[in-house]
Amino acid sequence: MKNSKYKGYSGELKVNYRAFTDISPEERPREKLLAKGPAALSDMELLAILLNTGIRGKNVRVLAGELLGLLDRNKDIPAIKELSHLSGLGQSKACAVAAMLEFGRRRYGSISAHVKEPSDIFALIRHYADRKQERFISLSLNGAHEVLAVRIVTIGLVNRTIVHPREVFADLIQDRAAAFCVAHNHPSGQLQSSPEDEEITARLQASAQILGLHFLDHLIFSETAWWSFRQNGKLEGNEPQ
Repeated sequence: MKNSKYKGYSGELKVNYRAFTDISPEERPREKLLAKGPAALSDMELLAILLNTGIRGKNVRVLAGELLGLLDRNKDIPAIKELSHLSGLGQSKACAVAAMLEFGRRRYGSISAHVKEPSDIFALIRHYADRKQERFISLSLNGAHEVLAVRIVTIGLVNRTIVHPREVFADLIQDRAAAFCVAHNHPSGQLQSSPEDEEITARLQASAQILGLHFLDHLIFSETAWWSFRQNGKLEGNEPQ
């Protein structure tokens, strides 16, 4: 995260996705799902399967990318009205998307993953690594370090984002969390921390001490790898005072 005068960002960078018909058959979402299972697909590919088709002038891959951007900017399931504002989605598809998200939350949202080491964090957030802009993500944990919630706190530009501790702790307090982790992706693939990354980590740690929360780790991640502040000695101490 590089420091800048940037204070917020409400949209996605425009990306011209190729149609799936321009991709080799084995890499198309349905064929990929059949061959490798749903875990092998990106978030955008999963949404493309759900949407099935696009509209004239906007293929399903573009529509899925726009829907993904909308979902990333919302901490909860968007209202049908908001979903249907996306050109090409329509009320029927908006209802299907909302139903899918709510079913997933009811069926699997209560299954608690444990965070014991950085690789556990990476497994929960690595699907955000393909985003073209930085996402700053928080993970709320209970006293047993079971995951209560995973949220995108802010969305930045291609190589920068900015976050204030209050934005992170607002959700943690709401979740009645006892511990937390944070992470952000580097679209460039470079995993080395910047001075700004280290500054926000120090501010979060100081705030966590005051609030009595256990700050487990801060990960910088790409699609294939991660870098841990704690493992690299840049986040000292284990328990709040």
